[in-house]
Amino acid sequence: MNHEEVQRLLSTIGNAVCDYVYQSLQDNEHTELREVAEETKEDTIYKIDKDVEKIIIPLLEENAKALGGIKLIAEGLSSEKDKYVFPSHFNEEQVRVLIIMDPIDGTRGIMYNKRSAFFLAAAAPYFGDPLYLQDLEVAVMTEIPTSKAYLSDSLYAIRNQGAFGFRRNLFNNEISTLNFKPSNASSIIGGFAQISRFFPPGKDILARMEEELISKLSEIKEGKAIVFEDQYISSGGQLYELLMGHDRFTADLRPPLYENLSKNGTPSGLTCHPYDVCASLIGEEAGIIITDIEGKNLNVPLDLHTPVCWIAYANAYIQKQVEPVLKNILRKNNWTK
Repeated sequence: MNHEEVQRLLSTIGNAVCDYVYQSLQDNEHTELREVAEETKEDTIYKIDKDVEKIIIPLLEENAKALGGIKLIAEGLSSEKDKYVFPSHFNEEQVRVLIIMDPIDGTRGIMYNKRSAFFLAAAAPYFGDPLYLQDLEVAVMTEIPTSKAYLSDSLYAIRNQGAFGFRRNLFNNEISTLNFKPSNASSIIGGFAQISRFFPPGKDILARMEEELISKLSEIKEGKAIVFEDQYISSGGQLYELLMGHDRFTADLRPPLYENLSKNGTPSGLTCHPYDVCASLIGEEAGIIITDIEGKNLNVPLDLHTPVCWIAYANAYIQKQVEPVLKNILRKNNWTK
């Protein structure tokens, strides 16, 4: 796999998706973008999600042969029974690159013109299934800003070569180097740190866990805010906040939460999926520590359906402070052994 060429293609697609959505926000009534286009097993697909298919497919078709053929796994664009292969006359056995993609991660925020979404994509050499998150060798994430903003940040990484970024002016296409660094703070106290609880059911349970975590790490003082939170409804957005040094700790514990709630007959809510965390390589290359619920390196199958539980620490100091306390809380609730 030609890592640099794959990275350039994914960045080109990310920029094209960004430009299309950004222009749509300028031109259309936002209510049109919020129309439901399709209900899938993984998530609700909105019109804004479907619209970018006509941007992505031609670019993959045009460039795939030069890369040795591409197999695509993408939210809203493929299913387990109908994976896209490019060029279209290739069969799966000929393909040498697998791409996993979330064309718009954070749809709900951007379709209301409320907060940036992100194009997420990553690639691995392909010689057959199965493949896992740790097989990915290239990752790209591109910011899709709201209509009143005009700068888009793009970050990318090639395994064992570091993480890099650039900032693009959407008015004149001027590009500048983007320097970023995760927080080097030694504690979550005085910073942004959170357990994700975007959607019901079970938000109350996650909130209690977060309260217990914070109370065990610091004394709650009257009239003081000791830890802040940011419930960014986008896994890519959460990763971006960690990469920029804004957030120090994030945990998405929805899969074990829903597994426990299901024992009492409560329907599961929406969870994170592998395409939502496909850009985690950028975090790893930047020094962020990303684990599963057991504390192991996050490594999930590259598919559309697997529920993903992930925990991220801005650095080893934060991990040393938070992880033992969090593990005790999880064990106490019978979420881990």
